[in-house]
Amino acid sequence: MYRLNETHDPALRSWVASANQADCDFPIQNLPLAVLRRRGSNEPLRGGVAIGDQVLDLAAAVQAGVFQGQAKAAAQAASADSLNALMALGAASWSALRLALSRALREGAVARTALEGCLLAQADAEYALPARIGDYTDFYIGIHHATAVGKLFRPDNPLLPNYKWVPIGYHGRASSVVVSGTPIRRPLGQTKGSAETPDFGASQRMDYELELGFLIGGAANALGEPVAMADAEARLFGVALFNDWSARDIQPWEYQPLGPFLSKNFGSTLSPWVVTMEALAPFRAAFTRPAGDPQPLPYLDSPANRERGALDVQLEVWLQTEKMRAAGQPAVQLTRANAREAAYWTPAQLVVHHAVGGCNLQPGDLLGSGTLSGPGPNQSGSLLELTQGGKQPIQLPGGEQRSFLADGDTLSLRGWCEREGARRIGFGECAGTVIAARAII
Repeated sequence: MYRLNETHDPALRSWVASANQADCDFPIQNLPLAVLRRRGSNEPLRGGVAIGDQVLDLAAAVQAGVFQGQAKAAAQAASADSLNALMALGAASWSALRLALSRALREGAVARTALEGCLLAQADAEYALPARIGDYTDFYIGIHHATAVGKLFRPDNPLLPNYKWVPIGYHGRASSVVVSGTPIRRPLGQTKGSAETPDFGASQRMDYELELGFLIGGAANALGEPVAMADAEARLFGVALFNDWSARDIQPWEYQPLGPFLSKNFGSTLSPWVVTMEALAPFRAAFTRPAGDPQPLPYLDSPANRERGALDVQLEVWLQTEKMRAAGQPAVQLTRANAREAAYWTPAQLVVHHAVGGCNLQPGDLLGSGTLSGPGPNQSGSLLELTQGGKQPIQLPGGEQRSFLADGDTLSLRGWCEREGARRIGFGECAGTVIAARAII
């Protein structure tokens, strides 16, 4: 697990002036990575690092000759059209690149002259997924979400007996994970309906899910070989905002006995920016269980995980309808929650449990946290919770209301970390707009 070092110094300032603003998501203490190119161009996709409102083109920086040794090899790996090669190099290479970038972007750095021409305004860039996602697994670690949803269907027994013992998860699909900004088409599917024969048509109860996505890195464990808790943090490359959209009316009809299918596979939105685990070192928190709850089984436990396994991340959900957009009205906040309060399991525990049966985790694999809801009524990470299953619509500006998402709605996730003695860092934005279902032939 990463410890604080010179790259986390809250007093550091960058020669990129916008990185020094107090509310900036991407100060020099952050340095998240993405894959991008100049908007509207046919340029090759390549890795970049956010600094203020700019992005440092890593391929151009390599050509400028500012990196040496292990950092140079890491920057070259990150110059490809995905970050998989960088992810595969492991923690020592990731740290070497972060240190080199921090020193090159600081005020007074001699590399400034060489790097000024390697910057591109983030507003002038278009983004791809940060990795080729070979496998995607969705977990269910938000205990307040699990409890709230369970109460809608099982008022007397909201949590099933296994929930507090095992990190619940299921295998999704990687093909429909898309980068922020990609429109999300309303899915078609079967619903139970009121007659003996099910209905078929467009989902009428489309929802969002506020999640974090954990991207795997490091050397892949061999098939059949588990990952120990002591090694799990080294398999975590970084974290991104993640919206695992849901069709709540399709799901109840199809999910028994094997789980969600069409209700989840129509799209999941991942932020382009991956905040590295090293950048998050100042914002780790103790992993604790409420009094009376069982402690994890030994294979999911370690002193380091108990001391600093959790992530203290503030999360928000914002909604702007098509009518609001046309009237020039800003988005409204639906939710504000904290990942530390919401999560019943830590990222390291997810890695260990995923691999304990012998699954070989590969660089670029994605683990979704599941919906991260807080304990309060305005901390719900989905409309299913916020509206009590659609029974209590949310009132919006201009007289609109929502029980579930309508066509033209833009849903945005935002996240950041802050605490006394550390520089605030952010995750950027994870956004998608719902578009109409395909016509039924």
